[in-house]
Amino acid sequence: MEQKGKLKNDLILVTVLLLVAVITFFAMKVYQKQTTNHAMVVVSVDGKEWGRYPLNKNCKKVISLSDGQYNELTIKDGYADMTDATCPDKICVHHKKISKNGETLVCLPHKVVVEIESEEESNVDGSTN
Repeated sequence: MEQKGKLKNDLILVTVLLLVAVITFFAMKVYQKQTTNHAMVVVSVDGKEWGRYPLNKNCKKVISLSDGQYNELTIKDGYADMTDATCPDKICVHHKKISKNGETLVCLPHKVVVEIESEEESNVDGSTN
């Protein structure tokens, strides 16, 4: 009899912990979306600011370089993504989309840096792809 009570308590504990984890996950997702409402996508080429675009407005920008090379930046659904480039390795194209304050996309051969800037302070210390 005591064994059944212990099992029941264990199941209740596991259920409560899972419920708390799911609620926390979705609360974090909602909070992250709210903090990106006023975020900007800042594009720099060779250390000079090239353009600044709101993260909450969908657009596509072609970053044309003087030698005919280019990078294509797509801002859609609150994410910035390098969708095409003429660089040889295309690491920037294969990188994950960015949306949080301080995250960057970098195309080293073209010296293009795309960064998310927001007034909100990021609680992410770093990320890897």
